[in-house]
Amino acid sequence: MSLAIFDLDNTLLNGDSDHAWGEFLIEKGMVDAVFYKESNDRFYREYQEGKLDIYRYVEFALEPLTRYDRAELDVLHAEFMRTKIAPIRLAKADALLAEHRAKGDYLLIITATNSFVTRPIATLLGVDDIIATDPEFDGRRFTGRISGTPSFREGKVTRLKEWLVSNQHSLAGSWFYSDSQNDLPLLRLVDHAVAVDADETLRAEAVKQGWKIISLRD
Repeated sequence: MSLAIFDLDNTLLNGDSDHAWGEFLIEKGMVDAVFYKESNDRFYREYQEGKLDIYRYVEFALEPLTRYDRAELDVLHAEFMRTKIAPIRLAKADALLAEHRAKGDYLLIITATNSFVTRPIATLLGVDDIIATDPEFDGRRFTGRISGTPSFREGKVTRLKEWLVSNQHSLAGSWFYSDSQNDLPLLRLVDHAVAVDADETLRAEAVKQGWKIISLRD
C-alpha cells in the first residue's frame, strides 16, 4: 500500500472551496458583502501569489463560524455542498482517486482550508482521511482560533509527519498531487510529485525537476 496524497482546492476541485465558502456567506447575507468580498478576494490573490499570511487569513475565515452553533452551521454546510461544491467536482479527479483506490493505495487529502469546510468534501470524494487546518471548537461553537499547526506550506510537512507517526504509514512510494507553488515543500518530500493544472511557479519547478505534469480539467 502506497500513500496517495492530494491537495484539494484547484486540484481535485475546479475551484477553491475556501473562497467559495466566503462567496456562499455573502450570498446568504451572513457577512458584510462589500468588506467580505474585498477581503476574501484579496486573500485569495495573496494565496495564488505565494504571499498569504495564513494566520491573518484563518482569523478572517473563521470569524463568521463563531456566530452560530454547530447544528446551524451543519445545515448551512449541507446547502453549500449542493450549491457550491457539487458544480466544481471534476470527473477526471474522481477517476484518479478511483485509480489509486483500485491499486490499494491509501488516499489522503492535505489542505490549508479549515476542516469544517473540507471534511465533508473529503467524505464525498471517498478518501480515507484528511489533514486540514483545524479550527478550535469549545464543544458548541468555534472560537475563531486555530488548533495546532495550520497545514499550509511547510506546515503541511509538519502535519503530515505527525500524521505518519500516529497512523503508522510511511512515504515509501508516496504520491502528491497539487496545483500550487505553496505546496513545493511537500512535493519535494514525496517519491512521486505531480503538478496538476499548475500555477506558473509550480509548472516551472516541475519541468526543472522532471515531475509529471497533468490536467484534470481538459
